[in-house]
Amino acid sequence: MDKTQASFNTQLFTVRVWREELGAGQREWRGEVHDVLSGERRYFREWSALLASLQALLEAQEPARREIGAQNYPDEQGDRR
Repeated sequence: MDKTQASFNTQLFTVRVWREELGAGQREWRGEVHDVLSGERRYFREWSALLASLQALLEAQEPARREIGAQNYPDEQGDRR
């Protein structure tokens, strides 16, 4: 696998978490997922939402990635001559 193909198969996210003061001595965790390549950001308040956000970001990119892959790597995605 060459470097271009490896980049095609890779996603890059940053995850930022912080404690939010709610008042009356209460705090909760908040977070942000940033898709570095597309620039899309999603925010979450529960850990399960972090996983759901990552999954949604990956699934949203999959159709476009398949099309780009078929154009760039026809032998791997089915020859499109």
